[in-house]
Amino acid sequence: MESLILYFETIPSLHRSIILVGGISFFWLLEGLLPLRRLPYKKWQHALPNFFFTITSILVNFSLAFLLLTTADWVNANQFGLLHLVSLPFWLYVLLGVLFLDFIGAYLAHWTEHRLKPLWMVHLVHHSDHHVDTTTANRHHPLESVVRFTFTLVAVFVLGTPIGVVMLYQSLSVVLSQFNHANIQLPKKVDAVLSYILVTPHMHKVHHHYVLPYTDSNFGNIFAIWDRLLGTYMHLAAEKIVYGVDVFPNETENSRVVPLLRQPFQPYQKPTIQPTATE
Repeated sequence: MESLILYFETIPSLHRSIILVGGISFFWLLEGLLPLRRLPYKKWQHALPNFFFTITSILVNFSLAFLLLTTADWVNANQFGLLHLVSLPFWLYVLLGVLFLDFIGAYLAHWTEHRLKPLWMVHLVHHSDHHVDTTTANRHHPLESVVRFTFTLVAVFVLGTPIGVVMLYQSLSVVLSQFNHANIQLPKKVDAVLSYILVTPHMHKVHHHYVLPYTDSNFGNIFAIWDRLLGTYMHLAAEKIVYGVDVFPNETENSRVVPLLRQPFQPYQKPTIQPTATE
């Protein structure tokens, strides 16, 4: 475990790029072999705006990385943060660090974006994808990339996680997000059992259903326990899931970079609430 964290403390940018590109490539190929559904779309054409937002996310995180490094170094040097309050075995320290970074940096950030109207308008760019696949994982408006980075930064400060644990968390977050957005079909029993621990493709697809209350459920990214513990878990049969978001239904506009960049600044429309009896 210590050697793993030492590796992530100084992980080269090339290796981080390999994790990102390798993950997308792997799940892209897997989508062709084990598709959850046969999406009626041109895969490369659909991917282009999502790749654009992947690049902007990388640029935002790269530009702000010094803040993350400085904060992680400071809390580690000063033994500051919740994880330093008690003496823990190193493996447990790493596990709890990743677990709670996922809670604050992913679950809590995601939940907040759905609760605050300005942040929801920014987050809509992610939800307005009409053909969810592994490239959707990184489809975030640049402003959302800043929001997510801020939550992660706060998490590092509050928890006191060193940079090696942070880099491990971010690498897992990238791959698991690509996994749970991927258009792949796991055996139903495997998906059901795994979804008690990790966020699975079917579990997360429910979150991408186009109307409430499903849109406001299944916020997790790596660990599924947060949704189950905090009452935000929902199930919907795969064949009933319709991708997109009801307040921005224009698929053509939602497939172009410039309209998507403008999307957070459009007039707000109240979302439609769909009764849960239709499950």
